[in-house]
Amino acid sequence: MTEMTTTPEGDSEPQVSTRKATRRGGGDPATRGRTTIADGVVEKIAGLAAREVLGVHAMGSGLARTFGAVRDRVPGGTKSVTRGVKAEVGEVQTALDLEIVVDYGVSIIDVSRAVRENVIASVERMTGLEVVEVNIAVSDVKLPEEEEEEPAPPRIQ
Repeated sequence: MTEMTTTPEGDSEPQVSTRKATRRGGGDPATRGRTTIADGVVEKIAGLAAREVLGVHAMGSGLARTFGAVRDRVPGGTKSVTRGVKAEVGEVQTALDLEIVVDYGVSIIDVSRAVRENVIASVERMTGLEVVEVNIAVSDVKLPEEEEEEPAPPRIQ
C-alpha cells in the first residue's frame, strides 16, 4: 500500500506502508488439514476395478466365496466387494494383494495384466495414492461345466 506524504519543505514523497493485509487461515485452503483413507476404501475400489475385467470370474479363495455366498443370501446381508482384496495404505502410497478366479480359456497373464492396470488406474485416480504394487494370486479356474457354488437353502424363511 503506497501513501503520499508531504514534507515540511512541500515536497511529496511516497511512503510505503509496512502494514500487511491480514488473511484468515493463511495459505492455500487445499493444504489446511489432513486426509486419511482407510484400508477398506482402497479395498472396495480395487475389488470393483478387478471385477470389471473380462475373464475374472470371482474374487477370493473357495472358502471365502462359500462363506460370502451364504452371507449374501441372509436377509439384510450385503455383497462383499472386498472379498479377495487386501490393502496396506500409508500416507502417500498403497500396496494391494488380490486373489482371483479366472474363466477357463482366458490368458491368465493377459487377465492379470488387465486387472493390475485397471486397479492401479482406479485407485490412483480416486485416492491420489501411489500404488506401489498389485500382487495377484490366481486361486482357481472356473470350468464351463462347473456349477456355481450354491449354499444349502436356508432352513428358516
